[in-house]
Amino acid sequence: MTQVGEGHETAADADGPVMTFGAPTAGEILAERYQLEVHVNDDSAGRQVWRGIDVVLRRPVAVVLRYPGGDSATEMLQAAVDASRVIHPNLVGVYDAIDEGARAYVVREWVDGESLREMVTEEGPLDPARATAIAHSIGDALAAVHATGMVHGNVHPGTALIADDGRVVLADARADSADTTETDIRAVGGLLYYALTARWPHTEVGQSAVPDATRDASGNLAAPRQIRAGVPAYLDDLTMDLLDKRVAAPDADALAAEMARLDAADDDYDDVGPLRFTQGNGTAEAPRSTSKIMLGVAALLVIAVIGLIFGIRAITSSSGSSGGPTQAGLGADKPNTSDSQQAVPEPQKFKLTEDMVRIVDPPPGDRSDSDEAKLVVDDNGETAWETHRFNTAKFGNLKKGMGVLINLGEPRNLSEISVETSSPGVGMDIRTGTSDPGNNSNGDKKVVETFKRLGEADADWKSDGTKEVFSVFDANTKYQYVLVFITELPRADNGDRFQVSVSEISVFGY
Repeated sequence: MTQVGEGHETAADADGPVMTFGAPTAGEILAERYQLEVHVNDDSAGRQVWRGIDVVLRRPVAVVLRYPGGDSATEMLQAAVDASRVIHPNLVGVYDAIDEGARAYVVREWVDGESLREMVTEEGPLDPARATAIAHSIGDALAAVHATGMVHGNVHPGTALIADDGRVVLADARADSADTTETDIRAVGGLLYYALTARWPHTEVGQSAVPDATRDASGNLAAPRQIRAGVPAYLDDLTMDLLDKRVAAPDADALAAEMARLDAADDDYDDVGPLRFTQGNGTAEAPRSTSKIMLGVAALLVIAVIGLIFGIRAITSSSGSSGGPTQAGLGADKPNTSDSQQAVPEPQKFKLTEDMVRIVDPPPGDRSDSDEAKLVVDDNGETAWETHRFNTAKFGNLKKGMGVLINLGEPRNLSEISVETSSPGVGMDIRTGTSDPGNNSNGDKKVVETFKRLGEADADWKSDGTKEVFSVFDANTKYQYVLVFITELPRADNGDRFQVSVSEISVFGY
């Protein structure tokens, strides 16, 4: 499979392969630790990619080797050092970077699987749901990279790897002065386009084996829906907007949140609604083309005219009736007050599914219990999300807390939330925000930083029992994203550490 070293052509690549003295051989051990086993391929810059073994930790590794080292390997080594600072499940781990002078090499995680380029070459264009899931993972990876102030610079079908276990990872950061966070975002649009059409839309691809996109006589890209059937209009618009430099590119975390929303829709794109890129503190729909805007305005005008016509007819009909006005207080026969008042509806319990909830565990949390979120909405009091054990009640002063984020799918009027826990003495509150910034560590951090607490602030409040009901919602406000946030833990069963389990969360509203 393609491992690392794959990606777009760069100016440096055009110089051709590097000199070939100091060539490695199978069985050789580098740095007294990394044994070379199989030569996988050579990348466009002449670097060799090997599958090897870390003889100390007994794990497979990928070794990207360039010879000679020294000045010619500075950029490669610096990119590896930068990449090693970002730990994320959708980024290939970087273990080591060594310059021996005669040669230099980077040791990275070995991924059993194939690249997106290989997958599409073998299978043809992917179905929309699969393409969306891959772009979602790459968006999460870029959000983590950009949060550190760095740029990846090499988002490409050859560096997007799909492991045999389904994990999607981004490899081989190779940023130079020409790369920006925007070029990374545009490249995600390129990955979507490639996954949907088996064509790469960026002209800088040069001599790469990835086929160029279909274009008209003026050089304009053909949209995915023009190339193949079955591409949802929403996904088509999203892809083309990411590629269109006239449309402002979103931040990586906003793109990741939007891809998460679309990914959660599976194959049903009919109800996903407009683009929801969140820029800064506001939420804005991504700009559309002029023709789309004009079409929308025209449709609104038609609706307004029809509404006006029917309104005039209704008024005319009402005025001409023999019974006269029927509004309360104007008619001769005023109805009984109790009959005229509209009954207040009883709040209903919303059906929550596992794709509507996730664990929020901000850094330095490891997010290892993320798969337990579904247990708080399964209507089974015997199953629960169980926090890790901490040395102090307030999470060892490592973080402000952790909790469960609920996405109701659309803004709803809420009346209350009930939370069932394994023991009393839990510090909890309810918070709300305008969006989910991403199902990753950086997204969790932003949830904790930006979501606002509802109700009166009382840092000393703790639950009296094992079921607490929070009635903190404004009747005139609708909520979509709600966080049940735990700020303080009770003592665990053994009494020497702190821990709690959350068995059920129920949301009621209208």
